[in-house]
Amino acid sequence: MKMELRKDSAFSLVVPTSMGVRITPVNAQPVHVSDTFTMQATSAETNVATISSSLGLPVKVLTTFVKDSPIARFIKDNLASRHMAYEGKEVPQGNPWGYRHQFNIADSGFGLRGPRVHNDRAGEVGRTLNVKDFDLDRIFGREGVQILHLSGLIAALSPETGEFCLELARTAKKHGTRISFDFNHRASFWKGRETELCGIFTEIARISDILVGNEEDFQLCLGLDGPKEGGRDLASHIDSFKGMISLVKNTFPDTAIFATTLRQVISSNSHLWGCVMLEGENWHVVEPREMPVLDRIGGGDGFVGGLIYGILKGWEAEKWIRFGWATGALATTLLTDYAMPADEEQVWSIWEGNARVRR
Repeated sequence: MKMELRKDSAFSLVVPTSMGVRITPVNAQPVHVSDTFTMQATSAETNVATISSSLGLPVKVLTTFVKDSPIARFIKDNLASRHMAYEGKEVPQGNPWGYRHQFNIADSGFGLRGPRVHNDRAGEVGRTLNVKDFDLDRIFGREGVQILHLSGLIAALSPETGEFCLELARTAKKHGTRISFDFNHRASFWKGRETELCGIFTEIARISDILVGNEEDFQLCLGLDGPKEGGRDLASHIDSFKGMISLVKNTFPDTAIFATTLRQVISSNSHLWGCVMLEGENWHVVEPREMPVLDRIGGGDGFVGGLIYGILKGWEAEKWIRFGWATGALATTLLTDYAMPADEEQVWSIWEGNARVRR
């Protein structure tokens, strides 16, 4: 099955996001014993988009910035280095206790010591994302977009961002843009807002063409029963994941593509990594394969980015999931949260298990 995409589009992919920075101890050390850190610009949604932008497709980021902030300048320069266009309102900081770009403080873990992530999102400027700050008819109508990728992280940030994502999806649908939605469940975002967010997520999902989750996202966001992340002998539960996706398809029969990643953690530096996709009535499975891990953060986003890239390129569905598996694996070999493949050949070499030197 080939998904029909708008031809008259300035952008292959548009992602709304709340940009922040991640600070990470050097040499895979824990945060609490470290005094030297690296800093990178990050967001789950731009992690996804970087696959397409680094391989030459036009991408736009919709976000918001703190006016005159050096962190905002750092983020803008980073997005430009990833070949992404961006637009967003400049919000005054207000005072020293006002708005800022959030900090994600995370170590990579090592061996039997798992990674730990501390999110410091007080005053996050991205929570102010508002549909009134963007000309959506220009973006989706006059400029044109082939795929809009939405994330549950942004939809759940605040009541304003939930409405923002809904309006993006509605406008995109009106103009013939395909919609991808990664549920990206975070329990801390949902606490006390379960009914509200389940309604928002369900409405977005109903008009989406592509629905993606990890091992537990579909269950947690939609209240379904299904297999859990991290279980042993993951490969033996693939039929359970298929059953879960079939339940989701029954709920959203107009959606064309459903996909979920599969991850079994052996240690911080060794995972089994696989994926399942339902495209129309056709199942595509990558059985879990051993994957060495330098830093796991961003692997799921890399999978989604590769899947979307394959769709944008008009490939056969069998190649979408394989490319996604490999771009997810590529992300885990890097200390950045995002993968910037040098070219398609590098990705296919990962899929083939070919790590020989290229001269």
